[in-house]
This record gives sequence, C-alpha cells and structure tokens, in this order.
Amino acid sequence: MNLSLVIPVYNEEGNLPLLFEAIYKTMSLLNRSWEVILVDDGSGDGSLPILERYARNDPLHIRLISFRRNFGQTAAIAAGLDYAQGEIIVLLDADLQNDPADIPMMLAKLDEGYDLVSGWRINRKDNAITRNLPSMLANRLISRVTGVHLHDYGCTLKAYRRDVLVGFRLYGEMHRFIPVYASSVGAKITEMPVNHHPRKFGKTKYGLERTVKVILDLFTVKFLVAFSSKPIYLFGGTGGLLMAIGVFIMLYLFVRRLFFLISVTGSPLFQVSAMFFTLGFQSLLMGLIAELLVRTYHESQRKPTYTIRTMVNLEHDPRD
Repeated sequence: MNLSLVIPVYNEEGNLPLLFEAIYKTMSLLNRSWEVILVDDGSGDGSLPILERYARNDPLHIRLISFRRNFGQTAAIAAGLDYAQGEIIVLLDADLQNDPADIPMMLAKLDEGYDLVSGWRINRKDNAITRNLPSMLANRLISRVTGVHLHDYGCTLKAYRRDVLVGFRLYGEMHRFIPVYASSVGAKITEMPVNHHPRKFGKTKYGLERTVKVILDLFTVKFLVAFSSKPIYLFGGTGGLLMAIGVFIMLYLFVRRLFFLISVTGSPLFQVSAMFFTLGFQSLLMGLIAELLVRTYHESQRKPTYTIRTMVNLEHDPRD
C-alpha cells in the first residue's frame, strides 16, 4: 500500500457524499495504490450508515473503524494511524473545509525529499474572533516554545512518511503536535498553502475552550520532546537553582548577623531559605528517580535512543 488517507468523522452526514466524490476524483489522478481509513468517532446522526455503505461497496479502498462513543479527534486519528498500511499517510477532516484536491501537490512536495508536508490555510474561512485569532496566537506560541515553526498547526491536512510517525502515542489534543514529535526524530518538515472552504453542512465542534486544552498539552509536549530521555536536566537544573537561592539567602543572613548582629533564626528569610533548599533537594531526587524510570523504559522494551534514516550494506538488527 502506497498511500493511506486517515479521516476522523463526527456528525458529518451532509458532507460525506461530497467528500467521497472529491476523494475518488483526486485518487483517480494518482498512479498509486491507496486506501481510506475512516474513523467514526461516535457520531449521533446518520454518518455511520453512510460510511458502512461506502465501505461495503468498495472493500478494496474503503476501511471503516467505528468507536463505541465519542473519544475525540486525537483518539480517532490515533486509531487511523494504527490501522493505516500506507508508506505515506495523509490526514484530513471530513467537513470538506480541507480540499482533497490539494493531496497531489503535497505528495509532490514529499517527493522532493521531505518527510512531512503541513497544510497552511492562508485564506481561512472561519470566524475571525472565535477561531482565527486564537489559532494565530496558539500557532505563534507553539512555534516559539517547540522551535518547530509552522504557520498553521491546527490544519489537519498534512502528509507524512510513515517512519516519522512511529514511537509515540497521541492523547488529549496532541494530534496538532505531531510535527513536533516528527521533528524530534529528525524529520524534514515543510509547509505549503492549501485551500480552505467554508463549512457547507453541520456545525463546527470546536470553540474557545479548545485553546486552553492546547496550551496545557503544549507543556506536556515540550517536556516529552526536550526531557523525556534526560529528565535530570529539568529536575536537576530546577533543584540546583532552588538550592542555590536557599544558600544565597542563608549567606546573606549570616553576613547580616556577623556585621550588624541581627538574629538569623528570628528573620522569616531563614524559613524561606530552608524551604528553597529542601524543595531543591527534593527536585534533584525526583530527577534521579525519573532517570531510573527512563532507563528501565528503554532497556526493558529494548527501545533505541536514536532513529536511523537509511543504512547501506547493513540489514540485521543488532538487538536480535
């Protein structure tokens, strides 16, 4: 299988016939073997019967996964990735705001040597206040924190080489952070402008509350990417800083006692100093425990601490 389209579906009954029409039209132009993995995320309308009908009529290309209830877009994408067989995987939404006609251009970009091509909705057709402005601010924050600079993390339409998608699991709203995970294993990333259409049927499932979830998930992603293999750098660095502050305050108290005869223990700074030193020491110990957990994780599951792009004249796995 060369190409897999992964499409999460939630209450998109009106859009599905047009979606399949657009997919078939685009795929007929490509000289590739392809499949579509549709994940029904507990739809409450007539989406599931429509998906089942298309899957029965075209078992060669259409695969269907149906959740027992609504688990969210990230879970639906994770399920689609688990069952996709293609060497190249393209994610897109089912609401027709993403245009399947952009897929050939993204595949051509991958052929230039990139591992991930991210869509950029330059002319986005959403509400400027409740959707576009929060998204713009979130994109800038994510780019600054992670160091992976993209204009549109929220655009689902992205094309990936399969090998940059292995080794991590998706939770919360973390599907938008896949480029960050891919970058952490050395993926070559680019972005390109894609079409964005106003929604024709149904209503959007996202509001301002999603921005809060994204920001909270950003903390998790930053930790996993930057410190998952060496947590002592975070905990030890924080602990060392807190201990240094505690020692500095204590030195100040002793100097004040020596030259001005002011009691050390009578000052509230004494308790502050002891608290900082204790918190710093505890953070250092947490870092050592985290190091043990990381080593146990890698060694017990024989997970490598590196990723390989290509090999020449080497085929065996040294872990066998």
